[in-house]
Amino acid sequence: MEEKRKEVGLEILEKSPTGIKGLDDITGGGLPQARPTLLCGSAGSGKTLMALEFLVRGAVLFNEPGVYMAFEETEQELIRNVASLGFDLKKLIAEKKLTIDYVHIERSEIEETGEHDLEGLFIRINQAIDQVGAKRVVLDTLEALFSGFSNTGILRAELRRLFRWLKNKGVTAIITGERGESALTRHGLEEYVSDCVILLEHVERNHIYTRRLRIVKYRGSKHETNDFPFLIDDDGISILPITSLTLDHGVSNERISSGVAALDEMLGGAGFYRGSSILISGTAGTGKTSLCGHMAEAACRRGEKVLYLSFEESSKQIMRNLGSIGLHLEQWQKKGLLQFHAERVSIYGLEAHLTSMHKLIDAFKPAVVILDPINAYLSNDDELEAKTMIVRLIDYIKSNYITGFFTNLTAGASVEETTDMKISSLMDCWLLLRDIEENGERNRGLYVLKSRGIANSNQIREFLITAQGVELKEVYLGSTGILTGSSREVQELLDQEEEMRLEEKIKQLELVLERKQKAIQTQIELSEMQMKSDEIEIKDKIDALKRQHKRIDLKRQVAQTSRTKKGA
Repeated sequence: MEEKRKEVGLEILEKSPTGIKGLDDITGGGLPQARPTLLCGSAGSGKTLMALEFLVRGAVLFNEPGVYMAFEETEQELIRNVASLGFDLKKLIAEKKLTIDYVHIERSEIEETGEHDLEGLFIRINQAIDQVGAKRVVLDTLEALFSGFSNTGILRAELRRLFRWLKNKGVTAIITGERGESALTRHGLEEYVSDCVILLEHVERNHIYTRRLRIVKYRGSKHETNDFPFLIDDDGISILPITSLTLDHGVSNERISSGVAALDEMLGGAGFYRGSSILISGTAGTGKTSLCGHMAEAACRRGEKVLYLSFEESSKQIMRNLGSIGLHLEQWQKKGLLQFHAERVSIYGLEAHLTSMHKLIDAFKPAVVILDPINAYLSNDDELEAKTMIVRLIDYIKSNYITGFFTNLTAGASVEETTDMKISSLMDCWLLLRDIEENGERNRGLYVLKSRGIANSNQIREFLITAQGVELKEVYLGSTGILTGSSREVQELLDQEEEMRLEEKIKQLELVLERKQKAIQTQIELSEMQMKSDEIEIKDKIDALKRQHKRIDLKRQVAQTSRTKKGA
């Protein structure tokens, strides 16, 4: 859109990037350049810190020196207050990238007259700007500056004059203001003369406080209008933008193993798609965490980083328990491939948790993220908010091609093929662990309820947790249905006994057949021997008769010869 405007010669509002994580995203590039922005909020909402970070990031990241005009805190107080966040103001001041000017104002020194003006303040700000060549200016706060004004007309005129002066100087300015009872500010005027208004709030819900930011107004620019959670931590301020709803995430055709060979076979023989979201649900004790342990182990063996977010157990407890089934995750933690982050959900609000998880993911850059369990976020009246948070997290994970594993604890009396937060439709694959009760036993079963894009098995497999890890037994059908546990073992023994009986009978019949074959073979051999003997005897007789015949024939010839001689 901006390119089209440039093509037709339209002037576009220039913006100054803040460098504050997330703020430039929701403002469409930063604060209005060379214009004043009002930053308002109640005490403790983070106004001073955000204003200071705007100057620090500008000086460090964009080489734009800044001026901080303080009316409540001294230079030394400000330096100490932000040192814990890693902001070295002394260094920036020494490098002439920042100047802090503390202006002490007494209410009694301010006279409300028609000729009253702020020329002295303008001269002081101008000197500070020229001293470092400032591009950014912060005035903290307006209430201290105008504390002696009660005449609305004079106040409005002076506010307009102040904001106009800042515009004419060509500096990008932030002016902080205290939140009023029925207006954004105490005077209720500042928001009308400001080009951009940002509201910071400290919202309480279920005795948990969450910091929120909202852009109330932004002249000349489109902007986000939602409330955005933000955190103040060791790295400063982090604002979490609402995730995109365009569903334009990329996809991968690569398949990754679950760590359980039999489960991979149930998923078309190759496991899950990389970057997909997998839900593992079941009642307590069905083996959800054990399955997650296999998935973490498999990913680490592939050389991939795994971020394990636990909300019910400590990392040491998880590793100890998984070690009992042959999964020793400590080695991967020591190698830096596995990182645990365990904390109670009640520490802070849902948005703060989401922001914290974003920061963990950005810092560690894992290929696999495990959340165990997700319904820990669910409280009495927070189902919608919890679902919204999970949607945003899944959206963020998918946009970064990260494979997500989510466990869901199903209440014993609830329907198994549902989740407490109704998020199953968001998942690409859903594995259901269930209890199978029969003959006074409670055994485990697993089946794939759905798996998008994968031709998966529709069979229920018995789910065993052994000293060597998770095992999935082939489906064993009895006359009464699927058999598990001791029923399966008894039936297997009976079947084995039947097989042994049949094998023994087969062996017996094979022996009878073998004996008959041998007897017949012996008879054949004897017959052959008798035949050879008879053949020899008959041949001898034939030879004797032939010799006898020759003798008779010879005698006949001799007698014939004698008769011929006598006749002659």
